[in-house]
Amino acid sequence: MAERWAHRATAVLMGVCVLTAVFLYIPAFAQLVGRRALVVTAHQWAGVALPIPVLAALGSRALRADLGLLNRFGPHDRVWLRAVLRRDKRPSSRPAHKFNAGQKIYAAWTAGATLVMLGTGLMMWFTHLTPLTWRTSATFVHDWLALSLGIVLAGHVGMAMGDPEARRGMRTGSVTREWAEREHPLWWP
Repeated sequence: MAERWAHRATAVLMGVCVLTAVFLYIPAFAQLVGRRALVVTAHQWAGVALPIPVLAALGSRALRADLGLLNRFGPHDRVWLRAVLRRDKRPSSRPAHKFNAGQKIYAAWTAGATLVMLGTGLMMWFTHLTPLTWRTSATFVHDWLALSLGIVLAGHVGMAMGDPEARRGMRTGSVTREWAEREHPLWWP
């Protein structure tokens, strides 16, 4: 339950960050907003709040167990990655536990990118704390990482849209036995 709550809350905050970034950085959309300062404030506070859902959910034993699974690569993950690189779509060629290797890589990359975005965003927000060259570099990193994060998030949403059973699992906390046996055979008892 805490895992789904943390995922949903993080998705909402990330959505606010992405949407406000679009209105801040794309000139055609920026013209649609009359109160730029309000958009900036919403972007800043959503960004600062982004780690809070996961930190708050750390009290959940289930979330900590999931983080432990996400943080460990086993031999089956290498097999899964090789099958993906060979474009082998047979389920038997891609063994996975609760999380497949792609989900583990995505989670690690997104967590790291979020921390970098938070750090660079704070440097840009609190301009009096860092020298101009640091802020200039922070802006460069923040903008380009935001673009790459947007692309990766679009891929994440696209993958989720292509798997209704996984979406049902995120909504309800359960999946069908057939789906679990096919997609995550090492997870199913």
